[in-house]
Amino acid sequence: MMAAGTGFGRETRIFITHMHGDHILGIPGLLMTMSLLGRERRLEIYGPGGVGEYLATMPVSVRRGLTFPIGYAEAGPGRVYRGKDYTVLAERAKHGEDALAYAFVEDARRGRFDAHRAEELGIPEGPLRSALVRGETVTLSSGRAVHPGEVVGPERPGVKIVYSGDTQYSKSLVEFSRGADILVHDGTFDESLVKDAEAAMHSTCVDAARVASEAGVKKLYLFHVSARYRDTSILKAQASKVFQNTEVAEDLQAIDIT
Repeated sequence: MMAAGTGFGRETRIFITHMHGDHILGIPGLLMTMSLLGRERRLEIYGPGGVGEYLATMPVSVRRGLTFPIGYAEAGPGRVYRGKDYTVLAERAKHGEDALAYAFVEDARRGRFDAHRAEELGIPEGPLRSALVRGETVTLSSGRAVHPGEVVGPERPGVKIVYSGDTQYSKSLVEFSRGADILVHDGTFDESLVKDAEAAMHSTCVDAARVASEAGVKKLYLFHVSARYRDTSILKAQASKVFQNTEVAEDLQAIDIT
């Protein structure tokens, strides 16, 4: 977070996929860092069953030293959080009990305003154009009524980003990922290690590509790659045979979604 420059004082929500140690043991240190930096704003934590118990059993030195309040909610499939213009949804992942995948779904966006057409119709800049963008019909000084559909294009879908968490291939995750702009999916092993993936309840890169292909997503990013792969090109190559628009995610990688 320091390297990415995300800041420790801003509005923050933590979404936990499952209660395995490598996914939750860093939280006390994060909370202490935030306190040392003077955070005062409330922090919300969401996760599967057990998250409340985990927070309650953190060391006393951590809980007493916090400079800000913490809230938590135990989540299951469905809506987890509703933001100003987006929703966070959850679905069961296939990785032991109570593992979750999350989706960030932005609200639909207004259609684009056609300034050239507005000029042709004699609509001056200012309140009338703003009203049309809001979906209101306006009346010009000539008495002509202009409806929003004459100058505003159709509503545009918002961005959808799905994060699988640790998981095996799952039909429910395919449906959950349907039409996503970005799918970040477990791709721990290459396809020669199918049995290892099954034993560990993780996915191969080809499993991830199958989800992406069947769900009709726009781009797949593989993550949770085993440390055995110093060169991850084999994972990208194998996955790309099933779903061409595949990349291997990198730490601190920035992605522009348009």
